Amino acid sequence: MYRAFTLIELIFVIVILGILAISAIPKLSATKDDAVNVKDCKNIAVCISDMLAEYTAKESATKSNSVACTSAEDSTHNEIDISVGSSEMTVDGAPEYCSYLEGTYKFGGSRVSIE
Repeated sequence: MYRAFTLIELIFVIVILGILAISAIPKLSATKDDAVNVKDCKNIAVCISDMLAEYTAKESATKSNSVACTSAEDSTHNEIDISVGSSEMTVDGAPEYCSYLEGTYKFGGSRVSIE
């Protein structure tokens, strides 16, 4: 007598694997979205640091071409506007998950004040 799986047993296993896959896929896609959100916030924060470093070095700031500033403005999740004056930087359009970074940053010496 041969020991093998019956067709019914194979169907049950396939159904169980399908149910597990259906429950796991949304969690994996949410994790990817969370990672993109964190990356966007970090890019804005690093861009602010880059501008502060440029202001500290040159005593004036211009629109930064740093990777972080470019990535923040080119984000697919949002339309972030980063405008720079000689001693201030305005971040507008930051998404709600990193709205704490939105505002006007005034550079003076090595200090940054947020309005």
